[in-house]
Amino acid sequence: MGQSDAIEYVNINDQPSSPRVHGTRKVSILPLIFLIFYEVSGGPFGVEDSVKAAGPLLALLGFLVFPIIWSVPEALITAEMGTMFPENGGYVVWVSSALGPYWGFQQGWMKWLSGVIDNALYPVLFLDYLKSGIPALGNGLPRAFAALALTFVLTFMNYRGLTIVGWAAVLLGIFSLLPFVVMGLVSLPKLEPSRWLVVNLGEVDWNLYLNTLFWNLNYWDSISTLAGEVDNPKKTLPKALFYALILVIFGYFFPLLVGTGAIPLDRDLWTDGYFSDIAKVLGGVWLRWWIQGAAAMSNMGMFVAEMSSDSFQLLGMAERGMLPEFFAKRSPSGVVLLSWLSFQDIVAAENFLYCFGMIMEFIAFVWLRIQYPAASRPYKIPTGTVGAIIMCIPPTILICVVLALSTLKVAALSVGAVVIGLVMQPCLKYAEKKRLMKFSTSAELPDLHGPEQESVDSLPE
Repeated sequence: MGQSDAIEYVNINDQPSSPRVHGTRKVSILPLIFLIFYEVSGGPFGVEDSVKAAGPLLALLGFLVFPIIWSVPEALITAEMGTMFPENGGYVVWVSSALGPYWGFQQGWMKWLSGVIDNALYPVLFLDYLKSGIPALGNGLPRAFAALALTFVLTFMNYRGLTIVGWAAVLLGIFSLLPFVVMGLVSLPKLEPSRWLVVNLGEVDWNLYLNTLFWNLNYWDSISTLAGEVDNPKKTLPKALFYALILVIFGYFFPLLVGTGAIPLDRDLWTDGYFSDIAKVLGGVWLRWWIQGAAAMSNMGMFVAEMSSDSFQLLGMAERGMLPEFFAKRSPSGVVLLSWLSFQDIVAAENFLYCFGMIMEFIAFVWLRIQYPAASRPYKIPTGTVGAIIMCIPPTILICVVLALSTLKVAALSVGAVVIGLVMQPCLKYAEKKRLMKFSTSAELPDLHGPEQESVDSLPE
């Protein structure tokens, strides 16, 4: 362990940000906070099922307790590892450094695929909110063409530049949350605190409850794939994650507090879109339209933020020589191919693949802590190795529960996708060897493993 200070990747943070980008504007802390907000949340749209599944008390407690079990550990690991490796490969670089390039590729494949599947939700939800005013968008060819057009327009916005998207996320975030603040004010005369305490443990749908919480509070690590675009990631990334965590919790808890306290409980009504009905009851049609408009704009923001993350992940993998060189041009992802799926199918498949990727991140985090405790970490979680391991136990248990609750159909499809990744990496290496595709490694990126080692595992103790 005495030689760990000499590892090449230890010194990658001597630079204020990623060495790759020259002459481009970097993302500052405020746009970064809202980009994280849209990676994770985007507002309370989609949390209604937590009340349907478990009632008001467990729904409220869930969005207070679940962040401690899941979101805080994931955000802390992202802050430590993202500042240790401030480049666009993000979690792919973490896993590659700890477990080698083969498993780094598998991490990239699973997380990219889960991100693409997740991103396919947002055109669907966008149209679901618009169809109340434009019934033709409810089904058929008009809906299909609208989904394609919406996907291409939002993708174009992303490729116009990350900084523009980042500041747009700030405005979208304010627009998405402001109607719920107004709804809270108009609800004050109707609030009955006793409604918040309603619970019946015998009628809890634990599958729906846990999956709703999990889907609404994951993806904290996605911002790591944009670390190369962040201004001074050593300081900016940890602060942005902290403020984004507060914003996400508020964005979920406050609307649930208002909705469950001001309206008599009917759990069957608490499904996607119910907040717009609550808004009409409390404030009138104008507030309902505002909520619906905010939902549509929020889905647009989440799409763009997720697209940024997915695109920069591919870019980072291409710069590391894991993918063909043409991916270094921020190639578009396959969201269009998935936009026709139902909301439930997309969420189930996304959660399953995301769980696999998170397990590999936890392993990489703990492995690097054990093997290279003296490595430079501009931000380090204030725990020792034992504390780091203990911190990963609760979210790992949660992952196992989510996987166990998956249907056989979802499990079979997801495992099939994982197998494709296991085979794809050797095929790409063969194509590189035979020069069937052009691969290259950016000379501006630091050597993860040192000049003479193939992987971290081979470094001398």
